[in-house]
This record gives sequence, C-alpha cells and structure tokens, in this order.
Amino acid sequence: MSFQHLEWLFPEVVALHNAEEALWLPGWSKQGGRWRRPVASGVFFFAVTILTILIFILTGLSLRTGRETAWTYLVFGAMAVTLANVLVPHVTVSVATRSYMPGLATGLALNLPVLSVLLLLALRQGYVTGGKAALYSAGVAGLTLLLIPALFKAGKVLNL
Repeated sequence: MSFQHLEWLFPEVVALHNAEEALWLPGWSKQGGRWRRPVASGVFFFAVTILTILIFILTGLSLRTGRETAWTYLVFGAMAVTLANVLVPHVTVSVATRSYMPGLATGLALNLPVLSVLLLLALRQGYVTGGKAALYSAGVAGLTLLLIPALFKAGKVLNL
C-alpha cells in the first residue's frame, strides 16, 4: 500500500484522539497534581479543534503537491510529533501517576500503529528523505510547543 493512499488516515486518527481528549482531559486536568495543569473545556476544545483543522489542511496540501514538497515534510513532522505525543505525555503520565491519562487509549490503539506505518512508508517510498525529515520534525515539534499555549491563550481571550 502506498503512503499517498493511506495519508488521510493521519487526520482521521488525530481527530479521534483529540475527541477523546476533548471529552475527558479538561475534567482530568482539574484533579490537581504535578502532572496536571487545569484547562477549561471550552479552551481545550477550541485548541484541539484548530489543531485538527490544521492537520486536515496540511494533509490535503501534501496530497495535492506530492513527494518531497514542504507540505509533505510538514505532514511528516506533524506525524512524528503526534507519534511522540503517545509516549510524552500519555504513556509517561499514566505510568507516573498510576492512573489513566485521557488520550492514552486512542494514542496506543490508533496513533501508535497507524503513524508508525505512515512514517515508515513515507521514508521507504521516497515521499521524504531522512535528514530533511528529521529537521522538519524538530521544527514542527518546536512550533507545536509554541502553538498549543498560544491557542489556549486565544481560547481564554475569547472567553471559551
């Protein structure tokens, strides 16, 4: 199976994962503790909705432009970041707190296997190349770490 035929699975698993988080994470976050920063439901829903829409748009642009384009590298980077998100924070926090962190189920059942396959296919089939893919992944990770707090702040400003 080709990367391009399976690429739409990326935004679909992200949407399912973000839906699980949107339903359960805000309540979980209010329980306190060192691993939890309280976030309002409306603020969190706003942030994950914007992120999910961005993933759908990036994936569409990648599919439209094809191999070794900036859009495909950005999608690859977003896939790598989303895959890393399974381990940090979901698995790490669940193990550290000995409790379930919302997003763990979809992270392990969907994101981990689907994104592992997609990342391997993208590399093996020449949609991206190693060094450039690693640079884009690091860049997307940095942007994501800036974007999430900015979206939370925007959600608060909008009084969500």
